[in-house]
Amino acid sequence: MGATAVNTPWTSTLIGLALAFGACLAIYLASPNQRWRAEPVPPLPARAGGLALCVIAWLSLAQGRQALTATLMLYTTLMLCFVVLPCTGALLGLLKKKA
Repeated sequence: MGATAVNTPWTSTLIGLALAFGACLAIYLASPNQRWRAEPVPPLPARAGGLALCVIAWLSLAQGRQALTATLMLYTTLMLCFVVLPCTGALLGLLKKKA
């Protein structure tokens, strides 16, 4: 017997959420005010990649959910990540000052 791919709503949801986090990370790292790196990444490729990851994340979420549910899950994840990423950047800055 060959290996079969398991495609459940949960796997597509987890993949979609991970892609949404990657999209937020790419967009955040392109910001001139980001605190994770010494220099921001080039803005145009990072933002284009982040947008592409958002679209792919929505497509992955929509595989296992209805379109409205996938949209709301994506927006909620984006809002969460865009709040958490700057806060962790500030925390990293504080930890670097103490060290």
